[in-house]
Amino acid sequence: MTQGSGAGDMTERPQRTKLIGGPGMLLVWLYGVMVVGAVSRSVYQISTEFDRAPLAYSLSAVAALVYAFITYTLVRGGETARKAALACCAAELVGVFVVGTWTLVDPSAFPDATVWSDFGMGYLFIPVLLPLTAIMWLRRSRTSSVTA
Repeated sequence: MTQGSGAGDMTERPQRTKLIGGPGMLLVWLYGVMVVGAVSRSVYQISTEFDRAPLAYSLSAVAALVYAFITYTLVRGGETARKAALACCAAELVGVFVVGTWTLVDPSAFPDATVWSDFGMGYLFIPVLLPLTAIMWLRRSRTSSVTA
């Protein structure tokens, strides 16, 4: 019996675009750190003092979910994951700008800080820098995979 003689004998899977090579690995690490920080902060605050600042704590939980999803898509790789991560990073950036501006314009709406308060100042501005960097990396990874 010969192997590979028929059209259906050997199937090739399409190669996934690797998103965690080079700078992508640093993005995965940073997003992973943000997942841990945002999840631990929001779980603690929601479970112990939710009535004090429900909006702030809920937004921190949303940020944790966004960070977790982006981390997952970066690790997963592939064009669909790249597009999903790109859309989520854009939504994250909008969220950071909306919440950051809101906390400056109406600080009374946030009796306690969120991950995205003051554009992420409590997190060394990583919440605003991370999606910008990720968007540039994801756009670059598309152009490099198309030309390869």
